[in-house]
Amino acid sequence: MQAVICTKYGPPDVLQLTEVAKPTPKENEVLIKVHAGVVTPSDIAFRKGEPFIVKLIYGLTKPRLSIQGVEFAGEIEAVGKDVKLFKPGDQVFGMSPDRFGAHAEYICLPEDKPVIIKPTNTTYEEAAGLCDGATTALTFLRDVAKLQAGQTVLINGASGAVGTYAVQLAKHFGAKVTGVCSTANVELVKSLGADKVIDYTKADFTQSGQSYDVIFDAVGKRSFSLCQGALTPQGVYLTTVPTLAIVRDMLWTALRGGKKAKFATAGLMQNKDNLNFLKALIEAGTIKAVIDRRYRLAQIAEAHRYVETGRKKGNVAITVA
Repeated sequence: MQAVICTKYGPPDVLQLTEVAKPTPKENEVLIKVHAGVVTPSDIAFRKGEPFIVKLIYGLTKPRLSIQGVEFAGEIEAVGKDVKLFKPGDQVFGMSPDRFGAHAEYICLPEDKPVIIKPTNTTYEEAAGLCDGATTALTFLRDVAKLQAGQTVLINGASGAVGTYAVQLAKHFGAKVTGVCSTANVELVKSLGADKVIDYTKADFTQSGQSYDVIFDAVGKRSFSLCQGALTPQGVYLTTVPTLAIVRDMLWTALRGGKKAKFATAGLMQNKDNLNFLKALIEAGTIKAVIDRRYRLAQIAEAHRYVETGRKKGNVAITVA
């Protein structure tokens, strides 16, 4: 089978489409023929080994997991003898955060991993995208910030993969939502349900005099120190980017009352319940996927270059099958 291999940290050209052995499912595993995946900012970090904390987790000198990709959607081709939840022909979507391997024609996973039946009203690309931004947004807003109805939330990077779902989920939870994005994406963010949109090329939300119960920096561009003045007295700052600065701010704010800085390894916190929750919302029409561009597996380096510009809207999909 073909798979994208990354054997060293570096620019997009380190990614190589290579023939590797097709995996065989163990007794408790399913073999999935991958139809679609996504390229995310996390994939960029894994490929570059930046920030340094990535190397501490995934390999100091080279990537420990050579086949890239976490999120996917596809079809069950075979199951191990002990598998009870799936059968060949099932259309599924899910994640492989601890072993990667989704940027390939096939992937094997234990049936108890975050993999479930695909929503009936989505394409494979949309289902894979749901695993990208929506799972992260759900974890940060519902579980980390414990967002409540009536609270005010500002989402920085509201037009990205995490941001587009964060706007929709925050509205679903009953919050008053302000999105921050560039001029080109203002109408998109409004269409997703934001009560107010700030064009960051024209105004700085940290200097506006407004305060928010939750500031969710979905793109890791504004630090806690810059944002704390725009938080309510008990407000929470969230960021998706792991840095030494956020670790320091988390430790410092945990020791005192008032405003908090928080980060979570959202990808490693996913489960079937989260996917089922999001599946129900997308089947009900409460949230929708936003696909910016589609690339073939052979164009993976080009997809990485585009995501690395920081200008993508929603998800960048990879068509595999």
